[in-house]
Amino acid sequence: MISICVPSSFAQTCGSYTFSTNQVFSTCSDLPVLSSFIYWNYHPSNQTADIAFRKSGASSTNWYAWSLNPSGPQMAGSQALLAFHNSSGLPTAYTTPINNLSPSMQQGDLSFQVSNLKAEYSNGEMIIFATLHLTASLISTNQVWQEGTMSGTNFNPHSMGSANRASVGTINFATGTTVAGTARTSSKKNVHGVLNAVSWGVLMPMGIMIARYLKVFKVANPAWFYLHVACQSSAYVIGVAGWGTGLKLGSDSPGVKYSKHRNIGITLFCFATLQVFALLLRPKPDHKYRLYWNIYHHSIGYATIVLSIINIYEGFDILDPEKKWKKIYTGIIIFWGPSRLSSRFSHGS
Repeated sequence: MISICVPSSFAQTCGSYTFSTNQVFSTCSDLPVLSSFIYWNYHPSNQTADIAFRKSGASSTNWYAWSLNPSGPQMAGSQALLAFHNSSGLPTAYTTPINNLSPSMQQGDLSFQVSNLKAEYSNGEMIIFATLHLTASLISTNQVWQEGTMSGTNFNPHSMGSANRASVGTINFATGTTVAGTARTSSKKNVHGVLNAVSWGVLMPMGIMIARYLKVFKVANPAWFYLHVACQSSAYVIGVAGWGTGLKLGSDSPGVKYSKHRNIGITLFCFATLQVFALLLRPKPDHKYRLYWNIYHHSIGYATIVLSIINIYEGFDILDPEKKWKKIYTGIIIFWGPSRLSSRFSHGS
């Protein structure tokens, strides 16, 4: 174990930090996210680098990893140094190759040699020390750092928040420079988000409002019905496209799961499909089963709206877009609420 000479609350930059063993590193960098820092001494004569990766505000129930990835700025393909507390409560470090999006995180050899590997933990600081025996292609390459929780001795997947998605960059051991990466959001995710926001978040509620409030005006009959069908049909078609992109995203990312978002999405697709069948089986207004059809159609419709709103906010949390988009959608919801109330009072229903 080590004793930190500078309290962690004040050690906000790598240059102000002092290791308890008085070990000195010629180069260090404040990594931009996850309260992490990287230190190193590079020896060009034998292409080795003595490194220390430090995580401030660390928990004894989390795992922490720092890695090099010549294949790209991502976790998959990384050659990682992993630190955590073992079942005896002692800080432990070993090497683990991250070969896919659902890694076992078990000990394994890397594509390069690592020696003098150890982990130390004290006062909320987890530090990984190691000597890297670099190849020419790794002197300047991508670095990736990450953290996640543990359940006993099992490693849980890391969060997909903006900080975790931005924990990438480049490092040049020879020149002593690092460059921060950015949070990555794939174009497929954006397409999925836009399609579903337009479908479930705009067109579907709009179609319901048209049916609920325009049909009370005789002059709007039967135009309201065709507008209602047009909105609902368009919402369904666009929603199916959004649902399809969601399935594709899931198959492309086997290690990334958003169970609540996925389950609500499947339920929405089923409800919307039921509504399509309801349109095809719609009895005439004077039919004896029309009352039961209305109850069924309205119940499924309003349930769809509630689940749609919930799932769109789930999507906002996953995509983590600019705050203005969430505010815009919230404004639309707020507008619809008073509009519905005022319409109910004005028409006495």
